Amino acid sequence: MSTIKQAGMKAMPYGSVTILIGIMTAIFYSIGLSLDLVNIALLFLVPVLLSSVLWNMGSAVYAAALGSLCFDFFFVSPVLSFAVEDLRYLISFGVYLAVAILTASLSARLKRQLQYSKQKEAHTAALYELSRQISDMTDVPSLLKNILSHVSRVSGTDIAIYLPDHKNQLALFQGSDSQEKWGHGEAEKAMAKLAFDYGEAVGYGSRTLREAPGYYLPLRTESRVLGVLGVHLEKLKRGLTMEQQNMLEAICGLAASAIDRVKLADEARIAQLSAESERLRAAILDSVSHELRTPLAAIIGSATGLMENDPIFTPEDRSELLLTIREGALRMNRLVMNLLNMAKLESGMPHLRKNWCDAEDLIGVALAQMKDFQQHRVIQVQLPDHTPLLVGDETLLEQVFVNVISNAIKYSPDHSEIRIHVHVHPSSLDIVVADQGIGLDNEEYERIFEKFYRSQATKHVTGTGLGLAICKSIMELHGGSIKGSRNSPRGTIMTLSFPLQSYSNQNILNS
Repeated sequence: MSTIKQAGMKAMPYGSVTILIGIMTAIFYSIGLSLDLVNIALLFLVPVLLSSVLWNMGSAVYAAALGSLCFDFFFVSPVLSFAVEDLRYLISFGVYLAVAILTASLSARLKRQLQYSKQKEAHTAALYELSRQISDMTDVPSLLKNILSHVSRVSGTDIAIYLPDHKNQLALFQGSDSQEKWGHGEAEKAMAKLAFDYGEAVGYGSRTLREAPGYYLPLRTESRVLGVLGVHLEKLKRGLTMEQQNMLEAICGLAASAIDRVKLADEARIAQLSAESERLRAAILDSVSHELRTPLAAIIGSATGLMENDPIFTPEDRSELLLTIREGALRMNRLVMNLLNMAKLESGMPHLRKNWCDAEDLIGVALAQMKDFQQHRVIQVQLPDHTPLLVGDETLLEQVFVNVISNAIKYSPDHSEIRIHVHVHPSSLDIVVADQGIGLDNEEYERIFEKFYRSQATKHVTGTGLGLAICKSIMELHGGSIKGSRNSPRGTIMTLSFPLQSYSNQNILNS
């Protein structure tokens, strides 16, 4: 049944041409010889042009031959006979056939060029769309899945993509979701390995194993081969056209460039992380060695003096040496806590043990820890009549207050005043710590929260540059913020802003 249908499809152009020329001949013959023979001959070129545009070259040649026969039989004297009185008409018939065939040839060529242009336009649009899609992808599996889907639509058959594994052995990475599971066989893997090793196309239509039922193209950049794209051709009776092969080569080039881009981005990211880790390690070692040297020297000197010369020291001297040892130990403890907290924050999101926290208690605990460190500085705390509770991790929030208040003490002169104000707003609670110490330039208040940043104005005071960086990370974990600004006439203002939450909508995790 299908054979009869195909035969009918092939015969349709010739039948249509025969009917059209028959109708034209009947109309021209009924009109008579009132039309000039030259005009009739030109009108018989119309079926030739139509058949070359609508169908093929064979039907156009058939139309030219049939038209010349009808013109001779019905319109050239003697009429109703193929005989020709004037032999000059033979030259006219020859010129007519030549013009008709040439016109049909040009028309068919234009038709093919138009089809080719449309096909090239469609291929270019498809490549542009594929390039646009994969340009935003940052992982290889999603990228290859998109390419696999696109190539399957273009070729209409099963596709397989092979990539080297961690042992640099070529293996099937992804294949079409079909029942045949093409690409899993050893024969397909061997063909793909040939294309990968030699960096050239293997299989159908290529110089290597050209009779094979598959076509394997390397995913190659200028410097290396990244994988292989395999196309199953047994379902395609005519195989791949030249346009399809060019399309596949262009897609393979895009895929190789995209894979190379993703891998280079991963390598660059790893290198950046390694460099950042090395820089952080060097900075920590440098800061720790510098910061530990002073308190360690004080502790060792005081302890050695007490051990070796204890009889000569008065009780006041011994108390002062013990106080020096205690201050050095507390300073070292703060440094170690800062380093541990920074390491915890840098390693990822820490687990917050959220509870209702009283801001007054947090400030009181921080001031108690700073009592021996504040010397003669006056610390004034101004609280509202009612201070709402905060939700957060008490230990981390205490660290924030200790760091901020210790900075205010460290960078302000003795006998100066430090003010702590608590302001309640409808949706937030602000805690302001203002000192009268070393002020900074306005642009530096953005940078003081960077790790290891030290202003030139504070170089004479020992520190690691970690305290405020830790404060910023902890505040962001709690949904709050910290910012610095210049105090008037001198000093610095640190503002801690906490979001307020109601008892009814907050899920508290009890410790």
